[in-house]
Amino acid sequence: MQPSPVAVGKVTMPTSGFRNRGLGAAKQGRTPEVGLTVAVTGPTGEIGISAVTALEREPAVETIVGMARRPFDPSSRGWVKTIYQQGDILDREAVDALVAQADVVVHLAFIIMGSREESERINLQGTRNVFEATVAGERPRRLVYTSSVAAYGYHSDNPVPLTEDVPPRGSPEHYYSAQKAACEALLAEISKDSSLEVFILRPCIVAGPKASALADAMPWNRLPGPVRAVAKAVPVLKPVVPDPGFPLQLVHHDDVAAAIALAATAPAPPGSYNIAGDGVVTVADVVKALGGRPVRVPAAAASAASAAISRVPFAPSMLEWLHIARTSVVMDTTKAKTELGWRPVHSSAETLAALASAL
Repeated sequence: MQPSPVAVGKVTMPTSGFRNRGLGAAKQGRTPEVGLTVAVTGPTGEIGISAVTALEREPAVETIVGMARRPFDPSSRGWVKTIYQQGDILDREAVDALVAQADVVVHLAFIIMGSREESERINLQGTRNVFEATVAGERPRRLVYTSSVAAYGYHSDNPVPLTEDVPPRGSPEHYYSAQKAACEALLAEISKDSSLEVFILRPCIVAGPKASALADAMPWNRLPGPVRAVAKAVPVLKPVVPDPGFPLQLVHHDDVAAAIALAATAPAPPGSYNIAGDGVVTVADVVKALGGRPVRVPAAAASAASAAISRVPFAPSMLEWLHIARTSVVMDTTKAKTELGWRPVHSSAETLAALASAL
């Protein structure tokens, strides 16, 4: 009997191959098939470390091959299933060698903060190499790609909350958003005639004690240490940050890792899944927790600032992140909970508190 197809954007893929595998199978009273080899790009990044740790705990996984440019010692993190393989996703031969060993490929390598030019080279060309090699490989049966809420773009006509059937249009004025949407379109095109099971995870802002990018991005954290200390001691000197009043979602790095492990091993239908902690926080909550002073501004002011930045030629890439404040990008995570079997342990507020307490 032919497996039933599942539509993923423009891609239709069968749901066979992992129906009796992994954690999900065990939960349903089936005997999970063990012995999976999982290849991971970006195993030493903020998400990568948590993801490999989660995969180490997964009974269905026997071996994890982590490819990174710089050497790392798996045993220093208590990893016993993981081996290091030197390589760069820009090197197609290295990527081919990685995926040739794997039943499942988890693609996490991606630049978030950086210049538009550097990030485009790594995020688009490197990701293309991973997608093409995985589809062309004889062994891989499943690909897990960590995209982002940013792939939806910051459009005023986006529904609230966002569900997975909303097209990932991206926002061209924000390089990260545009690149995430482009990668999803690229994946759909490359895998359209493949039997590969494709899982796309779209997490919101990832934070926690081991994921400090949100805090690091705050402008006052780029000031010299003595200046930061004075601002922290004298409240009136704390940097002012405009708050347009839109809610934000955060997700703990360990909860993203749990979603990745499920996507890699569970007998769930392929497709796109929104990943976010329960509840929301405000820009004011984030700014106060991370050492700034929020000042409420009209939402129209944020939109006007975004429009002005988009008209500035050669605007610094850091300024492009201000576009995310112009509209709500709150997601509905029902699908991840009902079909992937994912449950976040930490709410958005708890994730923010965990990040703040680690600073």
